[in-house]
Amino acid sequence: MADYLLFEGPMGYSLFKVALQGDNVGNRLKEVQEGIDDLARFGKMVQLSSFLPFENNKQALSEINDISEGVASEALISFLELNLPKPSQKKKMVLGVSDKALAGSVKSAFPFVDCETGDTSEVVQDMLRGIRLHATKMLKQLREGDMSTAQLGLGHAYSRAKVKFSVQRDDNHIIQAIAILDQLDKAINTFSMRVREWYSWHFPELYKIVSENQRYAQIALFVKDKKNLTDEKLHDLAALVDDDEAVAQRIIDAGKHSMGQEISETDMENVISFAQRVVSLAQYRKNLYSYLVSKMSHVAPNLAALIGDVVGARLISHAGSLTNLSKYPASTVQILGAEKALFRALKTKGSTPKYGLLYHSSFIGRAGAKNKGRISRFVANKCSIASRIDNFSEQPSTKFGDVLKKQVEERLDFYATGAAPTKNEVAMKNAMDSVLEDMDIDEDQSDEEMKDAEPESEKEKKKEKKDKKDKSEKKEKKKDKEGKEEKKEKKEKKEKKDKGDKEEKKKRKSDAGEGESEKKKKRKHDSDAEPSKKKVKA
Repeated sequence: MADYLLFEGPMGYSLFKVALQGDNVGNRLKEVQEGIDDLARFGKMVQLSSFLPFENNKQALSEINDISEGVASEALISFLELNLPKPSQKKKMVLGVSDKALAGSVKSAFPFVDCETGDTSEVVQDMLRGIRLHATKMLKQLREGDMSTAQLGLGHAYSRAKVKFSVQRDDNHIIQAIAILDQLDKAINTFSMRVREWYSWHFPELYKIVSENQRYAQIALFVKDKKNLTDEKLHDLAALVDDDEAVAQRIIDAGKHSMGQEISETDMENVISFAQRVVSLAQYRKNLYSYLVSKMSHVAPNLAALIGDVVGARLISHAGSLTNLSKYPASTVQILGAEKALFRALKTKGSTPKYGLLYHSSFIGRAGAKNKGRISRFVANKCSIASRIDNFSEQPSTKFGDVLKKQVEERLDFYATGAAPTKNEVAMKNAMDSVLEDMDIDEDQSDEEMKDAEPESEKEKKKEKKDKKDKSEKKEKKKDKEGKEEKKEKKEKKEKKDKGDKEEKKKRKSDAGEGESEKKKKRKHDSDAEPSKKKVKA
């Protein structure tokens, strides 16, 4: 259970001491929850130990930014250091904190304190909720309305800072535009099919003559009732089918001999009204695409030049922002959009996908079946480079994107014909040179900077030479030392070997002497036995 509770309010930091410890058992009972809502009963459970008000709005905003990032500021650390009691050797102190990340920072600053949050303890969660509910009355230094005013001002300041941070890049508009574009494609396709089906009851022959959905709706708007089709409308009708008079004549002839049913004026008005909506949606989709192209040329020009506006926008949308995309490694960019297939492959221990959203680029389709995975990796690598250049560069330019696209083209030729592509170092140098040509650089200023930089470079060269010399001397000393040690070891081994050989020779000699003595004894014994045998015979 928590001994103290930290409350981070808009007016300052508050430290409360827990007088009556709660229990997890029965914590969700109605009586317990009512006790927290009642100030008279809750005031007996916790007592205000100390309060540190913020000096001004600037400090309050700085503190809330630190809390949102899970960082314990110097003011908070000094406040806790002054007001928390000294640690005991027997038992650690427990501090209740509302934010999990902030609890980790406090724990690292005070090793003798154990932190509990609402995720780890329901009692701490309920007590912090009660403090938040009764803070205006428990903090006696505050007047009525101070807390709500501070909350309002601090909330506006914090939100304004967050909005400014996100507006640095207009990638949010790209995310919304590509989402609407994808939704419009689906809607226009569905509505166009409905127009074709509906109008075909009146003019079924038009279905086969005109295959494009948007053009079909435009022609339906122009024709309306098939009885109105005459040869006089040939030129106007041809303008709707790319000035193809043959197709326009076929439509007129089909209208004269159509097998479709007659339709009333009310029904025709509804069909034409719906067709008008489809045409307007198609026109809006065209305008939105132009808007997306212009946004991509300002926000991510290199990515758009490399992979295309639509695929680049989808990558940004899937990553969440251009900053997030620039942080992804090439392996993540490669399978971005194929997460389901990846997790299914990991679960079933099958082959992982080779590409995700990158499949919609023209490069993957142009590569052979064996080289699709290889070119996908290469394109993902270049996309990662392009997104980082777009995110961190101050002046938007398509120079790097054009060079990266050329590299991908050369890689495709290499897979197809074996022609050696340009090295990446040379390609990036050419791109950098072209970017520097477009930038306005003062030559005198650059010369002065180079002159200032020359002595520093000479010093660095001398330092490097000295370091190399010292390293070589150390290596030589080390080698000499190692050589002496090796010679000493060899000498010792040789002495041991010689000593062993001598001992073995002595042993062999002694064994040989014993053998000879045994033979002599045997011979003597045999010679003594012969006269006795002679005597016995006699």
